Amino acid sequence: MVKFLDLQGVNAQYRQALIDACTDVIDSGWYIMGEQLKHFEAEFARYCGVKHCIGVANGLDALTLTLRAWKLLGRIAEGDEVLVPANTYIATILAITENKLVPVLVEPEEGSFNLGGNNLREALTSRSRVIMPVHLYGRLADMPAIMAFAKAHDLLVLEDSAQAHGAELNECRAGAWGDASGFSFYPGKNLGALGDAGAITTSDDALAETLRALRNYGSHVKYMNMYQGVNSRLDELQAAVLRVKLQFLDEETKMRQVVAKQYLDGIRNPAIQLPEPGVDGQHAWHLFVVRSDCREQLQQHLSQQGVQTLVHYPVPPHRQQAYPQLGNLSLPLTELLHEQVLSLPMDPTLSASSIQHVIDACNSFQRL
Repeated sequence: MVKFLDLQGVNAQYRQALIDACTDVIDSGWYIMGEQLKHFEAEFARYCGVKHCIGVANGLDALTLTLRAWKLLGRIAEGDEVLVPANTYIATILAITENKLVPVLVEPEEGSFNLGGNNLREALTSRSRVIMPVHLYGRLADMPAIMAFAKAHDLLVLEDSAQAHGAELNECRAGAWGDASGFSFYPGKNLGALGDAGAITTSDDALAETLRALRNYGSHVKYMNMYQGVNSRLDELQAAVLRVKLQFLDEETKMRQVVAKQYLDGIRNPAIQLPEPGVDGQHAWHLFVVRSDCREQLQQHLSQQGVQTLVHYPVPPHRQQAYPQLGNLSLPLTELLHEQVLSLPMDPTLSASSIQHVIDACNSFQRL
């Protein structure tokens, strides 16, 4: 069986370094808001090309707290609209509604799965204040066009980079394009912790200062609380793990890009629609997502051939029970994508024989 993602294999490469890092934390006697977090924040900020990185408990908190900080700073207010791709994972929408903001679900571009300029233009209203581009599946959105649109209409940009660690275009990485960006370090992500973890990147000094307080009960100084904050801190063990794995992120990204290129070159089945390749180095390929109008048959065939696949995601946000107020929206492309997408194995440790096995299994599929 070709696993969808062999996390044990990925982490086994760095097993001793991870054990050493965790041992250092255990022996230090300091487990929250210590030197490991300080060093990781500096290293990840430098990696992304921004001034600040603020470690938080998870990727959802990264998005939620950034929007909340902008409210505290007077840059947005309750009831303001946030333009967001309709085909994103529900966490992106949860961050918006948690702040009593209004998600405006925008159809993506069919080829990229991401936001594009034309659809943003159609969704813009007098209440629009923020664009939340999602680099879905690790595919960097068209950030030059999005940033130009945002500048023209005086909109803030919050990148959802939860799947895009290392994605890059024009020497600018995901996390450095917008006014801020939210990252997830969930274990299965390209840069994955050994538990939940997240971070915000920004070059905005005021935003960074506010976020550092919000994540820590609203406090910069112990027992002195400026805001009604939360407890959302990236702990020392996870920071230490991430420091080890960050050293290998570029190497793993290149390996993912090799796997993607081999899929793109090798899969030649008219029943399977391949993703757009993008320019060299643009996409981090967190997932390799194909489309098929006979997805269930294809998935069953691949399983029989020893290839594990997953569906990201079967139900779009506006069809979730959690959002009945969005249920009347007509988003035909989003709904079609959610009915057709299928994620093939994507793993920086995939062997050449495993990659070829996936390709052969895809090419041998025949629709019934």
